[in-house]
Amino acid sequence: MYDPTHLRTFLSVAQTLSFTQAAGRLGLRQSTVSQHVRRLEDATGRQLFTRDTHSVELTEDGEAMLGFARRILQAHEQAAAFFTGTRLRGRLRFGASEDFVLTRLPEILESFRHDHPEVDLELTVELSGTLHERLSAGKLDLVLAKRRPEDRRGRPVWQDRLVWIGAERLRLDPDRPVPLIVYPPPGITRALALEALERQGRPWRIACTSGSLNGLIAAARAGLGVMAHSRGLVPPGLVRVPERAGLPELGRVDFVLVTADRPTPAQEAADALARAILAGGDRLHAPGSRR
Repeated sequence: MYDPTHLRTFLSVAQTLSFTQAAGRLGLRQSTVSQHVRRLEDATGRQLFTRDTHSVELTEDGEAMLGFARRILQAHEQAAAFFTGTRLRGRLRFGASEDFVLTRLPEILESFRHDHPEVDLELTVELSGTLHERLSAGKLDLVLAKRRPEDRRGRPVWQDRLVWIGAERLRLDPDRPVPLIVYPPPGITRALALEALERQGRPWRIACTSGSLNGLIAAARAGLGVMAHSRGLVPPGLVRVPERAGLPELGRVDFVLVTADRPTPAQEAADALARAILAGGDRLHAPGSRR
């Protein structure tokens, strides 16, 4: 009843809230993306998106279709694998930015392990910059991480705005350097934060450096300073720094999936995991469930 191709296109638009970005992710023309969505809306008899020249939003029926689309596509892939007799095997070295550890990425990985039990999945959690370096060195097969604005590699999973966050009680003294809580180099959010402050001519000092997101969060909750972070992933106990603090805009950040430049023995497994992540991309900026 529902064409899997149309469902994949629908999920891409739902995750990016942009027909243009969905077209880029899928390697399709924007007119083709619009056609797929229209045909799916015809099949359901419901409007799935409201859209104008400035924004795209899911309707209530579109929100309901999200869950159905994911389950239908999962069942479709399982059936195809069963009847074609193809079972993925081997070692898959997957790297993920720590930004996603506290989201529902573990649920996506658990589902992947269930569907492909003969794949030995090795997970590396690191800074985005470090993951890109390891991928280039041939030490990883697939990476889910942030990318710098000038970097065009990778398939977009999600785009968000970077914001300044800190403890609710924190007050910044305009006459003193901004106390920063940052990852060590080559952290991408670190670089973007320092570049923004330098452009503004605002003095700063490093109040805390940690390679662990939990370490940064602990320092921020203690009121040691402010940190640049994705707006959609603000941890509990921290809030956005108010505009009256006068901190510079940080711009947007892309979260992308990147595979090795050359095919690897794990290419099929990497492609399968990439499809699973893209299908569940809207869950990556939702808190993980507690069991």
